[in-house]
Amino acid sequence: MNIRIGHGYDVHKLEEGRHFFLGGIEIPHNKGCVAHSDGDVLIHAICDALLGAAALRDIGFHFPDTKSDYKNIDSKILLQKSMSMLTKKGYSVVNIDSTICLQKPKIQKHIPEMVKTIAGVLKTDPGNISVKATTTESLGFIGREDGVSAYAVVLIQKLA
Repeated sequence: MNIRIGHGYDVHKLEEGRHFFLGGIEIPHNKGCVAHSDGDVLIHAICDALLGAAALRDIGFHFPDTKSDYKNIDSKILLQKSMSMLTKKGYSVVNIDSTICLQKPKIQKHIPEMVKTIAGVLKTDPGNISVKATTTESLGFIGREDGVSAYAVVLIQKLA
């Protein structure tokens, strides 16, 4: 069995009057991410972790913000395409552990739906997906509510 680890990170600026997508769902908030796609930092971090684990470069390489094909794209599509690349190389997801860094809004009540959504796209058991949330105690750009970031670590396996 071939086991590999990948790490992903993403950050986006928050701006009033935009839709806020996180973990594949829309979260009610007065701000949303400034981005070429829908700006879902959690899914972007997971995509980078998956691609990195399989040595397939990064999300920007496969889905560049210079291509109109990806303008306002639903990040769940990017996640599905990333997973498809892994599947073609014979990999499957063992587990994903992720952390969202966000001052507001509080998202604890939305995490079960995020887990279910991500697991559905990846065709894995929701028990293989961990989503956590934290603040920065009002420090830095996240604490000022100017942005949001996410980290993800994945374990993938290839059965030989």
